[in-house]
Amino acid sequence: MSFRILGTGSALPERVVTNDDLSDFLDTSDEWIFTRTGIKERRICTEETLDDLAMEASRRALDMAGVAAGDLDLIVCSTTTGDHLVPAEACAIAEGLGASCAAFDVSGACAGFVLALDVADGFMVRGRASRVLVVAAEQMSRVLDWEDRATCVLFGDGAGAAVISVDEGQNPLAMSFSTTPDVASLNVPGISGTCPFRPANHAASTLSMDGRRVFRFGVGAICDAVKSLAGQAGVAVSHIDHFVFHQANERILSAAVKLLGVDDARVVRTLRSTGNISSACIPLALDSLVRSGELERGELVAVVGFGAGLDTGACLLRWEQ
Repeated sequence: MSFRILGTGSALPERVVTNDDLSDFLDTSDEWIFTRTGIKERRICTEETLDDLAMEASRRALDMAGVAAGDLDLIVCSTTTGDHLVPAEACAIAEGLGASCAAFDVSGACAGFVLALDVADGFMVRGRASRVLVVAAEQMSRVLDWEDRATCVLFGDGAGAAVISVDEGQNPLAMSFSTTPDVASLNVPGISGTCPFRPANHAASTLSMDGRRVFRFGVGAICDAVKSLAGQAGVAVSHIDHFVFHQANERILSAAVKLLGVDDARVVRTLRSTGNISSACIPLALDSLVRSGELERGELVAVVGFGAGLDTGACLLRWEQ
């Protein structure tokens, strides 16, 4: 038993924040940011909530799939920046869509969407679901230190989704998950609360990152995952038609592409206009590829997510929509 992706969708906030906008209050410039990251602009939530974006992306995926919310058996959402500590973001999505199925979140940082796909696949294999909505929604702007030019220029907000169903084919052709345990390299401390029995001097819940460490990890994670997927599936890396990598930084993507020796034109890129949206990067990039008409039936798509943890999640799919 396997799954087929029936439809994809994505949503971004209305507010566009350019590099020039950031230079109004940071010691930076468009040239400094773009040459180091490949990012020109990102979308930032102002009036929208993350619930809003997640539901919009989900509706678009459901519309493409031709599936009603009431026919879903499960909703799995990947997020680390939800509108609620409780309930799960997936519960808010279910309520907004009018679904009545089981709904829960997974937390896998930037690899979270691939992890959520695997969780959904497990429910299908066990016969507990036949149609699943898999969502990734992130509001990274709420966990950034907006005085730290090394990190706040990298991230944006958004959501992506996919509707998958049970299929008798062989998808996924391969999957790969790994963790190189390292909490400090990319970390957002939890909220400290107001407990009177604990000291009050806790770190703020803002993101910190060891850029050099994450760079080295990201390049290695992409290369190792792609080779692992190709080996499991018994195909050459050169025979993979499209690569959907986590959109962390253009330097990471370029270095990995060079080491893998693949055609750069086969690598999907969205970060120029969205920045890094954590786990939402991959479904948003996949939706972009689908809606552009560039992805054809029968083609191979390698998907690789990597990030905090340090986690990696990857899968190889034969496109059958």
